Amino acid sequence: MTTPLFAVECVRKCYGGLTAVCDVSLELAEGDLVGLIGPNGAGKTTCFNLITGADTCSAGRVLWEGRNVTSLPDFRRARLGLARTFQNIRLWADMTALDNVRAVCRGSEEAGWIDGLLRTPRHHRVERLVTGKSLALLARLGIERFADTRAGDLPYGPQRKLEIARALALEPRVLLLDEPAAGMNPAEKTDLMRMVEGLRRDLGLTILLIEHDMRFVMGICERIYVLDHGERIAHGTPAEIRRDPKVIAAYLGTESPC
Repeated sequence: MTTPLFAVECVRKCYGGLTAVCDVSLELAEGDLVGLIGPNGAGKTTCFNLITGADTCSAGRVLWEGRNVTSLPDFRRARLGLARTFQNIRLWADMTALDNVRAVCRGSEEAGWIDGLLRTPRHHRVERLVTGKSLALLARLGIERFADTRAGDLPYGPQRKLEIARALALEPRVLLLDEPAAGMNPAEKTDLMRMVEGLRRDLGLTILLIEHDMRFVMGICERIYVLDHGERIAHGTPAEIRRDPKVIAAYLGTESPC
């Protein structure tokens, strides 16, 4: 049996007497494009925090290629190949779009502060490399025209794409997208769907995404996990999830959410 690229096994997160996530398990093989859905407060973002190390598990394990990484901090999991975006956009508002990406671009650490202070040849070489890679990421997401625009001045849709570009600058193997289509109009959502599919295809990424827009999720995800009140209530293909009675009840009580 092939070892999943990453998995969570019976993870639980408690805040005092409140259990936000209760014994949830999920796994992704390399190249998967998987959705994580559920009503507001279902525990989806908490799951992301446990996967990436932004929060600690009260119980359970997080595995990377079969290795237990539950105790690793978030920056070490990022080095393994985990990158994410956030439900609430977390850009450096006073920096340009290009500098938002350059600041985290893998390869920038090859020149130290002394190189920067003395403006050594290595500093200039790394600067050219990082700038080129960052501009290429902005172009891939269709926002290169905003390279010199202050991130806080960008329209909402380009801000969302800029956050994805910044995550891609870490050169991840697994990309976690937390409500990437939130606040977008229908045309922007269609464009984003094509872009996400292209990232998986062209960069060989494994993608797990949280999204409330069911047409978006059903349109691109091969499998879907469903949470409700912190528990996993369903897992299957979009067709299976669409007709699952537990999913229908969790969303509307009587009708399919999609």
